[in-house]
Amino acid sequence: MSKTVKSLAVAASVAAALTSVTAHTASAMDGKEKCFGVSLAGKNDCAAGPGTTCAGTSKVDYQGNAWTLVDAGTCTTIELPAMADGKARMGSLEELTRDLPA
Repeated sequence: MSKTVKSLAVAASVAAALTSVTAHTASAMDGKEKCFGVSLAGKNDCAAGPGTTCAGTSKVDYQGNAWTLVDAGTCTTIELPAMADGKARMGSLEELTRDLPA
């Protein structure tokens, strides 16, 4: 097998794998949306601020820059405990600056 044919075979395999991963990710998100500030410490799906890798990296409960997938349309209505100052705590479709680790 020539070097060119081998290179094309490898490239095709990589492309097929990426297509499969993309399709799986899209189907996992059907009917879901990212909701920031609702996950418990270490239970986020991804994103938990600078210096974190992804899932399970949130350090505090309801960390504002960590998100979890929730059913579409439910993010801002999820019941959460009030903050220490008594103000209501709600989920958000955008990253929050509250409840960040010290």
